[in-house]
Amino acid sequence: MSTFIGNLIGFAVIVWAAVKWVVPLVRKMMQNQQEAIRTALAESKSAADKLSNADKMHAKAVEDAKAEATRVTDEARTDSGRIADQLREQASVEAERIKSQGEQQVQLLRQQTIRNLRHHLGTEATAKAEAIVRGYVADPAAQSSTVDRILDELDAMAPSSAVLTVGATLNLRAASRDALAEVVKQFESVAEGASVDKLTSLAENLPAVAKLLLKEPALNKLLAQATDDPAAKVQLVQRLFGSKVDSATLSLLNTAVSQRWSAEANLIDAVEHVARLALLVRAERAGEADEVENQLFRFGRVLDTEARFSRLLSDQMVPAEHRVNLLKQVLERSGGVNATTAALLTQTVELLRGEPADVAVSELAELAVARRGEVVAEVTAAAELTGEQHARLAGLLTRIYGHPVSIQMNIDPDVLGGLLITVGDEVIDGSISSRLDAARAGLPD
Repeated sequence: MSTFIGNLIGFAVIVWAAVKWVVPLVRKMMQNQQEAIRTALAESKSAADKLSNADKMHAKAVEDAKAEATRVTDEARTDSGRIADQLREQASVEAERIKSQGEQQVQLLRQQTIRNLRHHLGTEATAKAEAIVRGYVADPAAQSSTVDRILDELDAMAPSSAVLTVGATLNLRAASRDALAEVVKQFESVAEGASVDKLTSLAENLPAVAKLLLKEPALNKLLAQATDDPAAKVQLVQRLFGSKVDSATLSLLNTAVSQRWSAEANLIDAVEHVARLALLVRAERAGEADEVENQLFRFGRVLDTEARFSRLLSDQMVPAEHRVNLLKQVLERSGGVNATTAALLTQTVELLRGEPADVAVSELAELAVARRGEVVAEVTAAAELTGEQHARLAGLLTRIYGHPVSIQMNIDPDVLGGLLITVGDEVIDGSISSRLDAARAGLPD
């Protein structure tokens, strides 16, 4: 009995302990499990809802994609049609362009072929003609006949007016031409009956004055400027040069500064011009005019053929005395010239003002001829003219230009035949070589 009661009490204690500690724990675990199940069920429902929504969105996206695909397909179909039309149009335009270019290219090739044929045939024909001409003019009589034909053509030419006056080569404007005429008039008055020493003094003093005016531009500007009363300039000339030059030089300077000049540099031109005239008059009185004229023309031809020598004489960066020394050395080596020619050339080189030496010497030679009222004709021929041809040519040119003509001959075998005549700025080209050149120049490139 006691055992039963003890077991009962033990069981009661175990039940109480279970109820006290195990049941709450189990209940709590069951509650937690139930809560977890409810949470899982809620999440499952939410997932089912999301899945349902996703299916709906997927279905809508599929519908939208189908609609967009249909729209894109329609647009692509439309664009492809438009692009095809554009490509067909561009292809048509490009085909026309290529066709046009092809036609142009064919035309250009045709023209080029024709031009090449013409050039080739023309070159061959010109070369053949030149060979025939050279063979023809190899005979002196035949070559002389080409000169006679040119003379016949000149004989048929109507007279033309070409007056070469003293000082014309200075190329002055109206006011300066009038001023120079007054200075030359005063020179003629001074030179009339003047002794050789007086002319020499003029030829030495005037270039010295010209060099001073070149060195002192302010003085030249003051003396050359236009004024209604030149008395002040005359007084200045008297103070500067009265004790340094002779009375004849002073008279010419007074006349020069009293004139109106178109440009300041023309005063120096006039002084240099009168200095040249003094030497030319001296040569005339010494019977050296022809010699001076020929020497000047020969020296001019040297400058024409020796371009480097001409450049050296014209180089303004080289002091004038060095250029003059070079001139003297060349003159000595070439056999020399008379004193008047040497002085004229020296003055010209010393007073060069940007003008090429060959041009200045050519103008000096023309002035030497013009002093005698003649016109200079530079004639180039393949061989020397006969006396009769020379006289006939001089007579024809005199009739054409209305002045006595001085002929300066230049022999150049390359002319082949005929004559090349230069009078001032006029050129009468009757040479065979020029006609052959013209034929070659007329050939297509």
